[in-house]
Amino acid sequence: MKATALDPDGPVKGHSKFGSLLTQIWKNRMVYTLLLPGLIWLLLFAYLPMGGLSLAFKDYKANLGIWGSPWVGFENFKYVFRDPAFIDALWRTLYINIIKLVIQFPFPILLALMLNELRMRRTKKLFQTVFTFPHFLSWIIVSGVVINVLAYDGLVNSALALLGLPTINFLGSEEMFVPMLLLTDIWKSTGWGAIIYLAAISGIDQDQYESAQIDGASRMQQMFRITLPNILPTVTIMFILSVGGLMSSGFDQIFNLANAATKNVSEVLDVYIYRITFQSSTDFSFSTAVSLFRSLINMILLLLADRVAKMLGGDGLFR
Repeated sequence: MKATALDPDGPVKGHSKFGSLLTQIWKNRMVYTLLLPGLIWLLLFAYLPMGGLSLAFKDYKANLGIWGSPWVGFENFKYVFRDPAFIDALWRTLYINIIKLVIQFPFPILLALMLNELRMRRTKKLFQTVFTFPHFLSWIIVSGVVINVLAYDGLVNSALALLGLPTINFLGSEEMFVPMLLLTDIWKSTGWGAIIYLAAISGIDQDQYESAQIDGASRMQQMFRITLPNILPTVTIMFILSVGGLMSSGFDQIFNLANAATKNVSEVLDVYIYRITFQSSTDFSFSTAVSLFRSLINMILLLLADRVAKMLGGDGLFR
């Protein structure tokens, strides 16, 4: 008689699968041991703090704590959408980040392609080091350099004064604030972003280039016919991730480069959250509601970008 899953004498499917999982874990125990610190960090600093998101639905009282504060439902979100400053910060965030996405996104790809065309290994490593180094500078240092160079008594205006030319108010101009964000972000992040594309390029089968050379393809043709199509899945994934961060503007950069003269064009959502949390009457429930809304929109944009990429025949983040 054939044993069934319910037959006590027969094999139990659930137990066999669980036993097989435990066997695989034990077999690869060294790998899981290396993975354990990262999992513990993720649990402590990424998942456990999610309990604090309940503040968005409560009227937080410090003496009652997070769990003891009264539940108010979506009342905080109603106040959020009634605040004109929030609406302005929302559209300003989208405006700045869409410009960054359109203009800044291709730079790491172009840099990776140019570095890949260098045949002298030492020169290639030198340029890669030079372009990657700004990533490791904090925005405090970068903003200090920018301020010293572009201030009224800075390097550029001092040179203009020596030449008898009128000085320019770089740091106090609302029209120049967004271009300054773009230029500093491109300078700081392009080299680091190019590493990902260089890694993708290094995985391309070299036989394709050899076949193209035999067929008489030029270096430019090899770049557009072989290199770019092969790194397109990586480009798609990076683009999806960039779209998923459209509501996050890079607080460090804007906070350090902004000033009172550029307040009207520099208060994005991150700066707005900081202001309502620490520079006005403290309302943690209100600021948590804004943060939760921002994260929700980022998630929706990420899923939409992934779906659009799949519809266009590309690879997405989710299978």
